Amino acid sequence: MTPETISSPARTGSDTIARILAAAEALFAEHGFDAASMSAIAERAGVSKANIFHHFSSKNALYRAVLRHAIREVTRQLKHMSSHSGAVSADLAQFARGHLSSILEHDQFARLMLREILSDMPQERLKIAQQVFGENFSELVTILRRGQESGELRADVDPAMVAIMLVGADVFFFQANKVFRHFPEVNFADDPALYSHQAVDILLRGILTPAAVKTPTRAGNSGTPSSAQHKE
Repeated sequence: MTPETISSPARTGSDTIARILAAAEALFAEHGFDAASMSAIAERAGVSKANIFHHFSSKNALYRAVLRHAIREVTRQLKHMSSHSGAVSADLAQFARGHLSSILEHDQFARLMLREILSDMPQERLKIAQQVFGENFSELVTILRRGQESGELRADVDPAMVAIMLVGADVFFFQANKVFRHFPEVNFADDPALYSHQAVDILLRGILTPAAVKTPTRAGNSGTPSSAQHKE
């Protein structure tokens, strides 16, 4: 027997967990949380149901692990961004690409999550989703604050709003690209990297030209209602 054919207990356990997570993600996505039984997950993973409960204390614990597994690359990316002192703008561009890639890679499960969030998700599962996604969101907000403190990003902008816009742009692409790919003006529907680049560029630099930013807006041409309009 060659060294390559010998499986250590740790390696075997790791492989088993990977199979369980893959099976659970697929069945949760196909049938929903409630309809995906632990027996079916065990059968798909090629393990016993007792083996699943050896690694995960409950179905909710397995659900939490599947969520963490699905966003593991985004989590790793955010940890890396937090651990170095590079330009935040470059990090945000990389994050947007990685986040969208993660959603597209786990598209069936992402659709399940969106359906559950928009419906009456049970409180316990909602708390799990809030915890898992909230950790990454807080990490992203912290990175944005670092950019504000260094003077790279505007200090008068709410970093949570910027984080929501970044994440929201990716979620919108995932949900709507099958529709706007038929718009003749859209050239990025089949190019997620181009979409992410343009979205981050607009978010960071805006759509006003430098001259327009420096030129005070006349009250009569402003999009803000005038005092006369308020009186009406």
